[in-house]
Amino acid sequence: MSQRNSRNHAEAVVAAQEINYTDEFDYDNSSPHLTHDNLRTMVETRMVKLVEQTLARQGSCRVLEVGAGHGTFTRSVLDAGAQITVTETSTASADYLRRTFGDAIEVRFDETGEEILKTEERWDIAVMTSVLHHIPDYLAFLTGLTGLVAPGGSIFTVQDPLYYPRMSKVAHAADRATYFAWRLVQGNYGRGLATRLRRLRGTYDDAAPSDLVEYHVMRDGVDEVAIEKQLSESFESVEIFRYWSTQAKIWQRLGERTRMVTTFGVEATGRRR
Repeated sequence: MSQRNSRNHAEAVVAAQEINYTDEFDYDNSSPHLTHDNLRTMVETRMVKLVEQTLARQGSCRVLEVGAGHGTFTRSVLDAGAQITVTETSTASADYLRRTFGDAIEVRFDETGEEILKTEERWDIAVMTSVLHHIPDYLAFLTGLTGLVAPGGSIFTVQDPLYYPRMSKVAHAADRATYFAWRLVQGNYGRGLATRLRRLRGTYDDAAPSDLVEYHVMRDGVDEVAIEKQLSESFESVEIFRYWSTQAKIWQRLGERTRMVTTFGVEATGRRR
């Protein structure tokens, strides 16, 4: 994809997110890491531990949260003692965060999703939950984000789909089957059917919000190995942790009893000077 087309595509993705993520959007219903207590606790525990380690090391901790949504994990990081700056491409979500947290955090509306990368500010930790798979060129974005992390700092990103070609066929089939089972009871069947037909044909519609926001399905997920390789050049330690994640509680419980993994997170620590 050319640089111009990539930029136009990124703008279209941001516009689609503005349409989808309104003030009434139910983040919990569509987000396994918010719906399921064990996943939510896992994310919170890892984030808080990074904050506590930073506070113990230097007495203060500045956190940049990209794509904060309605601030579920913002609250955990704030309660742990961090100073927080959050970004949002959705005006509705940005307004919600301002109403909810007031002056306790700094909220920045990021119109392009990448304006934050132009700043000369530095943070001790940069965090993202369920964000990378929305970004057209996530490797380039991570390069820019790494530049915002202070020496000794960390990047934490979680809840992105594993790269399909490396997933087991059983896990990939189970992931799709459990998603479809959940999708059948969500309504909006016309849009859902049109999306499924495009998936079966292997086509992509850059005018359809569902393809723009979740187009990682068309590009085979997110390449966690490429991310690990890239971040290893700038951080002392990079951990990729993989786990099972799906929307419906019954399928989440059943999936966790197997060895299948569908989703991953990254914890990169010790930013080199």
